[in-house]
Amino acid sequence: MKEPILATTPPTEPPAAPNPLDPSAPVPEFHSPHRLSRPQRNILFAFAVALGLALAWELRDVLMIVYVSALFAVVLMPVVNGIVRFELRGGRRISKGVAITLLLGSVILFLSVLLALGLPPVIRDIRQFATDLPERIPELVTRMRRLPLADRLGVDNLATRLENGLSATAGYLIASFPNWAARLFDLLTAIVLCVYFMLEGDHAYEWAMSLLAIPDRLRLAVTLEKAEVRMSRWLFGQTLLMLILGVCSTIAFGMLHVRYFVLLGVLMGLMNIIPIAGGIITITLVCAIAALDNWTKSLGVLMFYLVYVNIENAYLTPRIMRSSVNLLGLSVLIALLAGTALAGVVGALVAVPTAALISVLMDEYIVHKDWKEPSLEP
Repeated sequence: MKEPILATTPPTEPPAAPNPLDPSAPVPEFHSPHRLSRPQRNILFAFAVALGLALAWELRDVLMIVYVSALFAVVLMPVVNGIVRFELRGGRRISKGVAITLLLGSVILFLSVLLALGLPPVIRDIRQFATDLPERIPELVTRMRRLPLADRLGVDNLATRLENGLSATAGYLIASFPNWAARLFDLLTAIVLCVYFMLEGDHAYEWAMSLLAIPDRLRLAVTLEKAEVRMSRWLFGQTLLMLILGVCSTIAFGMLHVRYFVLLGVLMGLMNIIPIAGGIITITLVCAIAALDNWTKSLGVLMFYLVYVNIENAYLTPRIMRSSVNLLGLSVLIALLAGTALAGVVGALVAVPTAALISVLMDEYIVHKDWKEPSLEP
């Protein structure tokens, strides 16, 4: 009897090990016995976010200085790059460090010349006023007694009130000196950080970008380049507005024979870097100084500023700032209010470039490009 023939399958070869150099090879998964569950990961993430927010709140002053320094470094880098691209004789170019030194030296030289020419008359008049004040108080009291209802205003005690007011002002200035010293130290720190950001900002930028995946990295890099161009245009437009206001103010104050008209005109132009608030603060100071001579000069200064503000808002700003920053007036106003509420004068200073940065990021990541306004036609 023949034995049945059993069907046998050919022996199979073991699967080949995946090539580690093949990018299409599957990545083996390793399951750790101590791997956290999803709720545990969510709790740890929430705890880390809360801890980061608490730490950021404690370091809010330091973070504000770092942010302002980095923002101005980004805004000033096109100026530095323009100096670097300038060719000397023989086709040589200066380094970035020398370009930054030239930029800072130009700013320091301009401010030094301005203070050297403008401060001596101010200091001389303040000393003369302090010397003549005891002699002028009785004359001022005599004039005020001729006013109606002078007895109800307490004119007889005016000298004592002025002396007490001057003593209180001097005491306040002495007591607030540590605060002013701290603000000056913050300013110097911001300048040093801005220089370091301009020197080593590229390395920090590349390291931060390396934390993202390549597609996200490329998209964010293109978006930030758009924001850099827009903020640089803001600097150009703001500098042009500052120059126009400074020249017009110097000419107008000189024609009105206002004291220190050169210093006040330059101050008007410099303070215009803070939109709205800077002009209001400076014109109040100019009106007060013009009123020391007569009220006609103060009224003329106020009329000049009102005319200029209307011309700037109606003609200059729409053609200079809106074409460069591409922000609506409502957006600028909201940014100024928010920046002032968060960080005072510093917040108002960086409000517009920050709004430009947020606008570019929102256009890229939030705004739906395919949305169209519905037509009202039937």
